[in-house]
Amino acid sequence: MRFVLIATLALSVVGCTRWSMDHHLNNAYRAYDRGNCEQVMLELSQVDRESRSRRYVQPEVSMMRGQCLERQKLFIDAAQTYQFLITQYPYSEYAFRARARLETLHSLGLYPTRSAAQARPSAY
Repeated sequence: MRFVLIATLALSVVGCTRWSMDHHLNNAYRAYDRGNCEQVMLELSQVDRESRSRRYVQPEVSMMRGQCLERQKLFIDAAQTYQFLITQYPYSEYAFRARARLETLHSLGLYPTRSAAQARPSAY
């Protein structure tokens, strides 16, 4: 009987974490639809904190973060977020979408080529 009680309690805690993570992710999508990127970033931070053991959520979070950075006209930051997504999760749906966003940014002239973004050593 004690085992059943402990197992039920453990499963309910896992379910609560998943529900809370989904709640914050849904709130982030709603805030994005309203154009409130500050709220999106706050909600995504909540998801990040709750999803550390659930890495499968990270590609979706990174994609939304990149989209908000674009909306805020932080194109280089968005591009770096997309690069992270492509590098860390190369076979996910979100990596495919990130590649498309990078191509769009590049074709619009909002994402410089690699040679322009490379750091140059100082002349000391």
